[in-house]
Amino acid sequence: MTPEEVGRRVVELLAPVEATASVSGGQGYARATVDVPPASWADAVRAARDDAELGLDFLDWLSAVDELADGFDVVLHLWSVAHRHGLLLRTRVPRDAPVVASVVDLFPGAAWHERETHEMFGIDFAGHGELRPLLLPPEFEGHPLRKEFVLASRVAKPWPGAKEPGESEAGGGRRPVRPPGVPAPGEWGTTPTPAGAAGAGEGPRGGTPARPARERPARAARPSTGAVQAGSGAAPAADEAGPLGRPLPGEPPTGPPRQQPDPDAAGES
Repeated sequence: MTPEEVGRRVVELLAPVEATASVSGGQGYARATVDVPPASWADAVRAARDDAELGLDFLDWLSAVDELADGFDVVLHLWSVAHRHGLLLRTRVPRDAPVVASVVDLFPGAAWHERETHEMFGIDFAGHGELRPLLLPPEFEGHPLRKEFVLASRVAKPWPGAKEPGESEAGGGRRPVRPPGVPAPGEWGTTPTPAGAAGAGEGPRGGTPARPARERPARAARPSTGAVQAGSGAAPAADEAGPLGRPLPGEPPTGPPRQQPDPDAAGES
């Protein structure tokens, strides 16, 4: 059934009760919407559930809308599992006496929804029997989803801890930590460090001289390649020769001279 057909069918079932049918927005997700008086609320839910053409046997959700001086709209969404169509059923209750019949006997799953609506809007559901607090503590006063309910303003309190490393409300602080390898402000540049600002041992004016530079041990002089005597049997050092004992580029070869074959000896043999 189309949303228009669902709305007309509900109005026919509730006759002679004055019910108004319309279609909600949403294009392909539009739903038939029927407004009924509060006295016919439970009868409309029963008719939508038991009618064979409608078959609205699944309660999706129940809630309310605050319309200020006009009262509260109690809204119920039903769905047909077999026919794949839905219905938005609405009724308006006055603000000074917001009471409507409970539908827990028709849909037991409505118990949770009615408790939440009662707690958040202050609407009573006659016949429910257990409208006890559901989400709020028992000592909570008021109904948070009413539009006249004023939310408590957020109290701004100073953070008692440190706002930055080494900074807090109580004063004082701790020595800033620098990444490894980063010098102190007094160890580089031309800007002097005030006394005590960089800590002991950091900066030329911080009470003690800056950290002295480390002295590197002197490296032994590299021997010349020619110092290695030919035929002495001493292998060149690792840093004096290329891989596998070969001479480096631009250096004369070392070692015993290569023996050239004697052509006369080859002819005699």
